[in-house]
Amino acid sequence: MKKANSWVWLLALGSLWGLAEVAGEALWAKQIPLASVWLTAVGFFLMGIGRALINKPGTSTVMGVTAALFKLVNAAPYYCHLLGIVFLAIGFDVLATLIMKKETKATWRSALGGLLGSYAGGASFALFITYIIRYRPWVANYPAKLVNHLFVSAPIAAVASAVLVFFGYALGRSGLTFSEKQPKWAFAGALALLAAFWILGRVV
Repeated sequence: MKKANSWVWLLALGSLWGLAEVAGEALWAKQIPLASVWLTAVGFFLMGIGRALINKPGTSTVMGVTAALFKLVNAAPYYCHLLGIVFLAIGFDVLATLIMKKETKATWRSALGGLLGSYAGGASFALFITYIIRYRPWVANYPAKLVNHLFVSAPIAAVASAVLVFFGYALGRSGLTFSEKQPKWAFAGALALLAAFWILGRVV
């Protein structure tokens, strides 16, 4: 896949993650249990696809920053949510670079990268926002909120991410084959989806 084609797909996937986050505000509003788990799982599925398209350091972080920017523009600015997205992306980026750098198909390495990347990102976010930022909702409910995140939400999200990165990576490799055979159609499709997601973001 040509480089420009790949990067447009990363931006489209990151925007789709952001769109899911915007729509997912309804989960928080209705106080759905483990809302963060479902949104994390979506993000890791999409990052699995993105990593299959460009398996290089920094690509998952680009997706996370794109998702956070999308949510910042199209939803109420809950900065802890934006920070959480970026931490998850960086966590996966680091672990995927270490574990999946030679991955040519979905294997146990894909699942392990998702598992460890999700937990590392989620745990580091919780520790950072509690002890460094000292964000009021986390400090006011300390230590219960931190303990629940580290030992309930983050582990469940990590298991879900392991499964979804595996399938996302497999799907991405299949898409990569099509894109290499039909680069113009793939590029046009990525641009169309990128535009569509940003339009949808304004109306969701």
